[in-house]
Amino acid sequence: MSSTAVSLSMPVVPRRRRSPEEVAAAAPVTGEKRVLLAAPRGYCAGVDRAVIAVEKALEHHGAPVYVRKQIVHNVHVVSSLEARGAIFVEENDEVPEGALVVFSAHGVSPAVVQSAADRGLRTIDATCPLVTKVHKEAVRFAKEDNHILLIGHEGHEEVEGTYGEAPESTTIVNNPEEARTVQVADPDHLIWLSQTTLSVDETMEIVDILRERFPNLQNPPSDDICYATTNRQSAIKEIAPQADLVIVVGSANSSNSVRLVEVALEYGAKASYRVDFAHEIDESWFEGVASVGVTSGASVPEILVKDVLSLLAEYGFASVEEVVTATEDILFSLPKELRATLKAAGDPAYKGARSSNLL
Repeated sequence: MSSTAVSLSMPVVPRRRRSPEEVAAAAPVTGEKRVLLAAPRGYCAGVDRAVIAVEKALEHHGAPVYVRKQIVHNVHVVSSLEARGAIFVEENDEVPEGALVVFSAHGVSPAVVQSAADRGLRTIDATCPLVTKVHKEAVRFAKEDNHILLIGHEGHEEVEGTYGEAPESTTIVNNPEEARTVQVADPDHLIWLSQTTLSVDETMEIVDILRERFPNLQNPPSDDICYATTNRQSAIKEIAPQADLVIVVGSANSSNSVRLVEVALEYGAKASYRVDFAHEIDESWFEGVASVGVTSGASVPEILVKDVLSLLAEYGFASVEEVVTATEDILFSLPKELRATLKAAGDPAYKGARSSNLL
């Protein structure tokens, strides 16, 4: 056994959290400690819609309700829904025939829809409408004999769903390196689409490389990166140059949360970390820090941010300034498969998604 290996049978000794006084003594800070709180942050309309779809399915159909993949990429949301009776599965063949399954906000391919039909599953499609827009673009461009360069992370559920709409006409481009080497049969009939949760800057870097190689590359009719991703990145760009530390609340498999850490560092934050929960914060991060930026990914309920702010206050960061760079008022109607059920039951939620109980 190497010196770094740990026996699974060894008891886990909780790390002692240093007191605020100990942290202050380790690296004194001059001036007022403050928090720069990003706005917008947290839940977007598509996430809100998807989470409420599962909540309402449980409320009106009863448990269990099966969900293919994580409804959104957040461990708190998933565990909370599991506690209410949601069962998360990887594929449709894990769902009993005839049962109810919800497709996640990230979207699914036509093959997944067909496999559900083949098993006689009742379905609720909670795909974010902005992802659905990209799916429709992929179908249309493929029918027009264009080849699609899909900018995104191979293996991500959203990319799998979009790719599945026109696999014979689509090539995935993961990063700038692949943009420099990808080959296409007809560079005169070429268009790019993108995963909705990418870094705006990195996506445009990839597009610029592709356009230099393929001058006739067409743009999609509108930017595929969703408004929420763009807004959260814009807010952290504003905060980062003023922050000694940026804390991003979000899960490791949340693409937009991971990007926020990268954007914070690129735009001047001295340090940036991602956490799922406040208790994951290492108090050593506060040494010598006067200003802390706080934001959260688009699948993060606000209660997790409040927990972080409470912990920061314990360490002297009680002054909170909200940095507002945009106002969001978008509201998506709930999935059509659910609206009829809610309307018949007199549930006003059929008119549109409202803030989830998990906030």
